Amino acid sequence: MARPPQLTAIDPSAIRQAADLGARLRVARMRRKLRLEDVADKTGLSRSTIEAVERGALTTSFGAYLAVLSALGIGRELDLIADPGLDRDGLALSLSAADKRVRVQRKNVGNDF
Repeated sequence: MARPPQLTAIDPSAIRQAADLGARLRVARMRRKLRLEDVADKTGLSRSTIEAVERGALTTSFGAYLAVLSALGIGRELDLIADPGLDRDGLALSLSAADKRVRVQRKNVGNDF
């Protein structure tokens, strides 16, 4: 069996967020009284993939997370992730005058021959 890739460059807080997301998805599934097999049938994924999503496994595909969110009916909130309108740092950087290119106006040389 192939070993999963090591994700060493990921911030520990991101690892915790993934685990928290998985736990929230598990709670959402249980509140809907769905079994792992039910979500697997709805998504077309295997039971072990659903378990990996609920563990917050970082090696599980993003598509699997999206499928589970959709199957549970809670995928609408994805529009808020990385929304440019909510990215304060990015907006401040884009409006910063320090990084803007300055165009120097050239004198009209009058190259009429």
